[in-house]
Amino acid sequence: MKTALLAATLALAATAHADTLVVLNKAESTLVTVDPATMKVLGRVATGRGPHEAVASADGKLAYVANYGDQSPNNSLSIIDLATLKEVKRVDLGALVRPHGLAEHGGKIYFTSETSRTVARYDPATDKVDWIAGTGQSTTHMLALSPDGKKIYTANIQSDSVTVLTIGPPTPAAIVQVAVGKSPEAIDASPDGREVWVGQNGDGRISIIDTATNTVKDSFKVGELPIRLKFTPDGKRVLVADPKNDALVVVDVATRREVKRIAIDGVPLGIQMAPDGKRAYVSRAQAGKVDAIDLEKLEVVGSVETGKGPDGLAYAR
Repeated sequence: MKTALLAATLALAATAHADTLVVLNKAESTLVTVDPATMKVLGRVATGRGPHEAVASADGKLAYVANYGDQSPNNSLSIIDLATLKEVKRVDLGALVRPHGLAEHGGKIYFTSETSRTVARYDPATDKVDWIAGTGQSTTHMLALSPDGKKIYTANIQSDSVTVLTIGPPTPAAIVQVAVGKSPEAIDASPDGREVWVGQNGDGRISIIDTATNTVKDSFKVGELPIRLKFTPDGKRVLVADPKNDALVVVDVATRREVKRIAIDGVPLGIQMAPDGKRAYVSRAQAGKVDAIDLEKLEVVGSVETGKGPDGLAYAR
């Protein structure tokens, strides 16, 4: 009896800590959990109005959701317990309106506030925003965190710029503006921290920033609307969502050349990598689905309906 009970307990624990793909349906204000291996929906929970981006806690137990809003701005973070699928807290951000891009480091949550033109940090342990830095730029939308957690890079859509913020006291030296192309939005830092890639909605190009000098060292055309991009965990490739062409473009990092263009209809937007680098996941906003991409075969190997307007993705393990 004791052996059977122990086996059941271990099985339950394994299930509770299984990898989980988090999907935000911004048109219906819900968070959906998906088994990333079988592509089956596990559960659903309401969030704040207009959730756009999500990030998982380091231990994989919680999801933090940026409630951006719809036609009316929102100003909150939803904290979702992924085991019980309950919203355990909704953080009122006050004047930090239109929260969007998210990143986790050291147990703290970094987020952009588009309207206030800032990046802020929420500390779950104290339930307070304990750091704020202004970008001085318009429409500070997405962000990328350096691998060492010391710098933040923000894409500022209406200022055609990337702001480099050194985390710490807001001194003039801690803020650097880098001019890029028209309407930058997609952004990600390479796993080695040497480059930041920026997708530009206005000209269909990607600008590559040398993080040692904070200058653009290369720029090249990729599709029509490179609205999101992500490095693979090994840093060898970048996946680019191009909703105008209903495609996911695979780019070789070393050569800057297109490796393959994968047809993804229904407006591909969000991209999330599995930590082991075997799969990527792409949300299809108009289709109401999320696809799984085999990163070795470079083809779609699974799909699941999640709800209305899936966009932001996160991976918890």
